[in-house]
Amino acid sequence: MTYVVTENCIRCKYMDCVEVCPVDCFYVGENFLVIHPDECIDCGVCEPECPAEAIVPDSDDKATAWAEINRTYSQQWPNITRKGEAPADAEEWNGKPDKAKLLSPEPGKP
Repeated sequence: MTYVVTENCIRCKYMDCVEVCPVDCFYVGENFLVIHPDECIDCGVCEPECPAEAIVPDSDDKATAWAEINRTYSQQWPNITRKGEAPADAEEWNGKPDKAKLLSPEPGKP
């Protein structure tokens, strides 16, 4: 089992989860984070740290559509090991529905 970053991270990207990950399995895109499924040790420490509640176990129904996205982009984007600044408008985007279409394929800055 692994953890998966889901839709609510888009345009929020708080990064609290990155700071607590013991194996540095987060990768950063322009407006989204992903977890590398082969690196995640399923410790679960990141899940409660996410203010957007965007991290779920892969056994959760919400993870189904996002598991492959996490796998794909974790192989393309740079690894991130330290918390950066969330976007200035993160709170405005937290909880908004239908953000999947806003997911940028561009890599972020670690």
